[in-house]
Amino acid sequence: MESSCAPDDGHEKRPHPGALLRDYVLPGIGLSISQAARDLQVSRQTLHRIFDGTASVTPEMAARIETLTGVPSMFWLRRQCAFDLNRARVSLADVLSHIPRHTLPHVIMKQIGALDER
Repeated sequence: MESSCAPDDGHEKRPHPGALLRDYVLPGIGLSISQAARDLQVSRQTLHRIFDGTASVTPEMAARIETLTGVPSMFWLRRQCAFDLNRARVSLADVLSHIPRHTLPHVIMKQIGALDER
């Protein structure tokens, strides 16, 4: 099962999902930014903020993109979550290194579905 928010493994830097939309998806379906914005019923400014990573792909935007392109909403949300989580881990590295670990037993992790998230 694919993770709902697969974090980076530290070996590759995953791009913001907006970069994928800008660099691969829109060219792949032959849409200009202006036409995509019209079709998605958002402003070009909104789309540009997603493209440059200053705005997140929200559940609402993911649903719009899925309808437009056929790429599942969860793909976009997983990519956004992984991007955000990686950025948080980097910015919190010093803080996280000082938090003690109290690891939950494997059986409880399995009961709550936490092992399915890997």
